[in-house]
Amino acid sequence: MIETQVNRCVIDGELVELDDLRYTPAGVARVGLKIRHTSVQQEAGIERQVLCDIPAISLDKAALAANKLAPGQQIRVEGFLAQRSLRNTQLILHIDNIKLR
Repeated sequence: MIETQVNRCVIDGELVELDDLRYTPAGVARVGLKIRHTSVQQEAGIERQVLCDIPAISLDKAALAANKLAPGQQIRVEGFLAQRSLRNTQLILHIDNIKLR
C-alpha cells in the first residue's frame, strides 16, 4: 500500500490582488491572486505577529468562484503548495476551494 503524503493548507486572509480570468490552452479557467494573511500565532511559548502575502492560483471551478470576488474581501482558501514552475522553485498556493468569510 502506498502512503499518501499530506500537502493541504487552509488560510484566512484578505484578497489583495486578483488577476483577470484567463483560459489555459486546454480551455481551463485560470485566475492568479494574492492573499494577505494576518494573525497572532504561538511559537516557543511566545506570541508572534504574522503578516504575509501569499501568491496563489486557482483553476476550473475555483477560478470561476474567485473571479466573482473583489480585492478587500475576507476569504478562506484551501489548497496545496507546489513550486511555481519547473524552473522557479518559489512556492505558490494552488486553491481548490475558496469562500467568503
